[in-house]
Amino acid sequence: MQAITFRGIRDLVCSEVPEPQLLDPRDVIVAVHLTAICGSDLHPYRGSETGLDVGTIFGHEFLGEVLEVGAEVANFAAGDRVVAPFTTNCGSCWYCEQGLTARCESSQLFGWVQDGQGLHGAQAERVRVPHADATLMRVPHGARDEEALFAGDVLSTGAFVTELAEVRAGSSVAVLGAGPVGLMASIAAREAGAQLVYVLDSVPERLALAEGFGATGLDYTLATTRERILDETGGRGVDGVLECVGSPGATRLAFDLVRFGGTVAAAGVHTEDTFAFSPVEAYDKNLTYRAGRCSARRLMEKTLPLVAGRRFDLASIISHRLPLSEGPDAYRLFDERQEGCTKVLLLPNA
Repeated sequence: MQAITFRGIRDLVCSEVPEPQLLDPRDVIVAVHLTAICGSDLHPYRGSETGLDVGTIFGHEFLGEVLEVGAEVANFAAGDRVVAPFTTNCGSCWYCEQGLTARCESSQLFGWVQDGQGLHGAQAERVRVPHADATLMRVPHGARDEEALFAGDVLSTGAFVTELAEVRAGSSVAVLGAGPVGLMASIAAREAGAQLVYVLDSVPERLALAEGFGATGLDYTLATTRERILDETGGRGVDGVLECVGSPGATRLAFDLVRFGGTVAAAGVHTEDTFAFSPVEAYDKNLTYRAGRCSARRLMEKTLPLVAGRRFDLASIISHRLPLSEGPDAYRLFDERQEGCTKVLLLPNA
């Protein structure tokens, strides 16, 4: 089968690889209908995260149809239309029982193989899914495939960072980054009842998308942006900042925008060694900082119904739909933000 595989920093190739096999009676094989490039895929692509084995199949966002079913799989059958979170989970360990499915004792991240151990990804024609009964979810009736795909990662991550910041009715929120996660976070914040939702970015097309979802789009490079937010929040700053970038600059901006006693919640994947603010600064601001990997499988229980309700045009964030064979070029587009690139879908069966 064809798959996007890793050869080195900024070096991917669409090549022929072996078919996935059922390795455990709890596995299923899924024919991938849609897969997407995620911002976190860029970390190993750029080399800011290291350790990935050459030959690893990339990708952790996918939707498709069950092809083969292991002997102990009870909830799914061949032909089922399914979507997966970006990590697997067993559903029965202590962490799964607490809803922390991202830290399941046997969790694996799709698209990460290191020193021969791990799980190949889904930017391929087919993918193996361990712990299928607990990991997969059926795509609900009425949900469009392109939008249901988002429940497995970006939509649930947006809901997660909103949850971390304890956004509630009447809250004021600043979302840093109008990429797919930031845009989904703006929706989740509005769903949670936030009164003021600012989305900060510097790319006009992305800010326009944020405005389309009902947020106030602001160019963070303008000196007037912070002044406006302070003015509209009584001089205090926002109650919560949803940091969806994953850079020291974003962390510092989040600190500067949040009020005393407020919360900075980080969904962006950070690779730096230190915080962009000091312990003294955090103390003096009574700051709450929360971060971590999204337990997407738990949150899919509410994000998939949101998709099925079709209240938002989630597919409007998709800028490119390309065949799998163009995956390496698609990564370059996404990495360099060429051609107004916001979200890229790859179509393995195109």
